[in-house]
Amino acid sequence: MAKGGKKKKAESVFLVCEECGDYNYTLRRKPGGEKLKLSKYCPRTRKHTMHTEKKK
Repeated sequence: MAKGGKKKKAESVFLVCEECGDYNYTLRRKPGGEKLKLSKYCPRTRKHTMHTEKKK
């Protein structure tokens, strides 16, 4: 018999632009850990801005 540990499933999160507030990117990642904060391209402002992780 296999040992039954609870496996963490991947969850969908969104990356939201800090300047305009648009939901530009979606990711699937494991729960836990720190919130992501990445520099990504924002099509509305047409430049690289900081994007933060947000769950919907």
